[in-house]
Amino acid sequence: MSLGAREGQLDLLRTVEWRDGQVVMIDQTLLPGRLEWVSYNDYRGVAEAIVTMKVRGAPAIGVTAALGMALGAQSLPDDPKAFDRGLAEIRACLAATRPTAVNLFWALDRLWALYERSSSQPAGALKEALMVEARAMVEEDITVNRSLGRHGAELIPEGATVLTHCNAGGLATAGYGTALGVIRAAVEAGKHIQVLADETRPRLQGGKLTAWELHRDGIPVTVICDNMAPTLMRQGKVTCAVVGADRITALGDTANKIGTYGVALACRSHGLPFYVAAPLSTVDFSLRDGDEIPIEERDHSEVTHADGARLTAEGVPVLNPSFDVTPAELVSGIITEVGVARAPFEESLKALKERA
Repeated sequence: MSLGAREGQLDLLRTVEWRDGQVVMIDQTLLPGRLEWVSYNDYRGVAEAIVTMKVRGAPAIGVTAALGMALGAQSLPDDPKAFDRGLAEIRACLAATRPTAVNLFWALDRLWALYERSSSQPAGALKEALMVEARAMVEEDITVNRSLGRHGAELIPEGATVLTHCNAGGLATAGYGTALGVIRAAVEAGKHIQVLADETRPRLQGGKLTAWELHRDGIPVTVICDNMAPTLMRQGKVTCAVVGADRITALGDTANKIGTYGVALACRSHGLPFYVAAPLSTVDFSLRDGDEIPIEERDHSEVTHADGARLTAEGVPVLNPSFDVTPAELVSGIITEVGVARAPFEESLKALKERA
């Protein structure tokens, strides 16, 4: 097992950070074949990296957008009106990248609120303040997810086999993970855990990223096709499911990678716990239920092709919604950095927010 500097802690692989005046991130489109970092000195490049999924996962998208906004601010003119107009353009560009992940908008709004509070300061001070805040958000994400992981680890029994869907690991955050943060924390607490990772069509984030992360950490993981999970549940080979989220409504309806709803239904049918792990910044209290969550429709080539090879007959129409919504009644608990919310989620999520 790969252990970090402190006894019992797994190594932390930084997904995105500010380094030498640039936004530096792992190019996740190259994994698991190659581990490479790419650097950006222009916010437009950061936006393109989010769109093309070089960086992915709601918390990671959020902190990346914050760094991108702070990066763009560094080159704005000192004139107050021009600065205001330019920062608004940067914010709009980054906000247009991925519509479902609420952490994106949370991060941009947080920086914009800081700017509005400080707009009377000189441009140099504003630029420094935005960068300091964005970098603090990266560190905060790691701290938040470690706390989230500890709360979730208490729900995972010794010897459990945990099913995951998509990637909600360090790669989907600034470095520790939400769903995989729960698994990591359980392992760091001395529990022996095995993981079944859904491959997660069409981008294969489970097979490519989740399995790579867990294998790197020495945590036993087996990749399965998305449609295998119900059969393995019936055979008694799954203890529980833990997934991440891109947006959670006030009532507890949850948007996550397409296929998550099916996992939740299978868990309910087989009497298994289905947990959602996400920081409170993923909860969109402005939306009451899942019908209000915008669902991103991605390029159809993700379904029709794999590694450049065509999988379907030319001209056959396809659908490619990137996310689905799991109704709150299928969720056993929502694991946050403050604690675990239980039904009725409208009350418990609100109480956790107030406690935070």
